[in-house]
Amino acid sequence: MKRFFKPIEKDGSAKKPTRSTNQEDSEKKEASELEETNGNGNTMKKEPLKFVSDINPDVIVIQEVRMPAAGSKGGTKNSGEIKDDTNSSREEKQILMRALSIKVSFALDRTASKHEPDGRVILAEFKTFRLLNTYAPNNGWKEEENSFQRRRKWDKRMLEVVVQLSDKPLIWCGDLNVSHEEIDVSHPEFFSAAKVNGYVPPNKEDCGQPGFTLSERKRFGAILKEGKLIDAYRFLHKERDMERGFSWSGNPIGKYRGKRMRIDYFIVSEKLKDRVIQCEMHGHGIELEGFYGSDHCPVSLELSPASPDSNES
Repeated sequence: MKRFFKPIEKDGSAKKPTRSTNQEDSEKKEASELEETNGNGNTMKKEPLKFVSDINPDVIVIQEVRMPAAGSKGGTKNSGEIKDDTNSSREEKQILMRALSIKVSFALDRTASKHEPDGRVILAEFKTFRLLNTYAPNNGWKEEENSFQRRRKWDKRMLEVVVQLSDKPLIWCGDLNVSHEEIDVSHPEFFSAAKVNGYVPPNKEDCGQPGFTLSERKRFGAILKEGKLIDAYRFLHKERDMERGFSWSGNPIGKYRGKRMRIDYFIVSEKLKDRVIQCEMHGHGIELEGFYGSDHCPVSLELSPASPDSNES
């Protein structure tokens, strides 16, 4: 994995003026300081790369990232093509295409030529298992098309998909935007009572913090049951861990300070559960240590090698 994290030199479009050594050193020092810390003292750019280098995963999955789309500056962009009209963008594209040199689709129906709206799905097909990376839509707060209704449709499709994919071991991961059980949030009563502008949904099971409504939690449980899937973290960690048991943390300033949820997962087929060695949250504490400037922290999964006489690898 380390070979995919080589820094890319950015192109210069014009000749740069000559500057004094002192000026260059000063600017480099300032840029380094900006790069290394944010307002809370958490490392930003360098530490995530160090984290990846240290754990050296076989596969890394990321949500909410974008590559520049093809198209001229100021002109119409082609969202189906990656920008490759400069040296640096071509190198970035080559690295990405190398990383995706397996069978990959970007829609739940596995149509390779089609992307899921908002780019919420990456499904990688390996010889003996599938890896599904999703960024589930936030439930929102209201009974509206882009809120509750959208999430219900998503959950219905996910249920259908995991059943369809059950012919081969599945690892499903990403920001699933749901906390399944009460032990998956730091303050259940707070999240159950949460509301915006006094709005109360018609169905009481839709009340509360998006990601912790009873309706979402029930649907998620049904997906796990029907898909014969195991929550890898909860399989290993049976109790609430107030220090390291959550993947999302609220703003450290205001009423959400210290309010945390576990909404990022590794879900595995039941047939893989005996190979689960560890599944960990790598952020901790209300000061967001290990979150690297995000409100989500990295989550990792380790599986033992398949036995020689099994069909898994």
